[in-house]
Amino acid sequence: MSFKGYIAKRVAFTVLTIFVIISINFFLFRVVPGDPVRLMLRSPKAGQEALAWLEKQFGLDKPLWMQYFIYIKETFLGDLGWSFGYNEPVLNVIANRLPYTILLVGSAAVISTVIGIIFGAISGWKKGTKLDLTIFGFSVVTTWLPSFWLGMIFLMVFSCWLDMFPLGGITTPAVSFSSIFDYWADVLWHMTLPLVNLLFWYLGEYVILMRSSMIDVLTEDYIVTARAKGLSEPVILRDHAVRNALLPVITLTTINLGYVVAGAIQTEVVFSWPGLGRLMYDALMMRDYPLLQGTFFILAVSVVAANFFADLIYGYLDPRVRVGGYEK
Repeated sequence: MSFKGYIAKRVAFTVLTIFVIISINFFLFRVVPGDPVRLMLRSPKAGQEALAWLEKQFGLDKPLWMQYFIYIKETFLGDLGWSFGYNEPVLNVIANRLPYTILLVGSAAVISTVIGIIFGAISGWKKGTKLDLTIFGFSVVTTWLPSFWLGMIFLMVFSCWLDMFPLGGITTPAVSFSSIFDYWADVLWHMTLPLVNLLFWYLGEYVILMRSSMIDVLTEDYIVTARAKGLSEPVILRDHAVRNALLPVITLTTINLGYVVAGAIQTEVVFSWPGLGRLMYDALMMRDYPLLQGTFFILAVSVVAANFFADLIYGYLDPRVRVGGYEK
């Protein structure tokens, strides 16, 4: 299969996946218990007239099949609906929270990728040594630690006991900053604990994957040939082993970048970080269907798009993933 044919196949599959996501997104939140109209009124004594008026305003009085087709049409037009809880367009609510999530989760993803590749390569290169066992053991432990539990430990130790970092939020309340530098210094101070928490969460999987990939690469014939030619170990590591071992890590990195848009729900909730993860939690508590659908749709599409680009990158770097080979 040619590279163009491979791209066309992935595009068709991606479009179909997004359509399925939209359908699931609509019906999934219709089975969530609770009446969003009554939650909007926040009064158990609300009359039937008020309830009927709100249902009509938000289109909830129409048959389910009609709501479904309206939702599909408006989604493709870029209209994700009106938030019940915030009383403004869903896109506006998401846009206000998105930068905070990108700042936190994006920073964690980039830093953990770099550190994970370095330590994973060292661990694979030194397989069986004490250094390898130390790095690998630490990575396994961090991978299986629940992020919300680790976040609460960080808050208890560094915020409550040592009073080194704030308990949550993005800036100190009721503080007037004299310059932009003071503002960002305060943001980074608040971001330290959630960032470290996410680093522990991300780092392990990068180290383990890179280590496994390195071990596989070191058994290849071209590594034996490079050593037979008399190349130094650092040159073999840099120019032959690491470059070929990076392919699976590139895929994982691309997919994880898709999750940046959604953020880490547990971390944002524990540290009261005002990103999309916390927004999804709040929307669920309020039974805000349009906002839940909007955040879930953004999350799903970002992950699908990340998978699409990962497939393209992987297919370009390794023609073996394309059945039939590559035709120029």
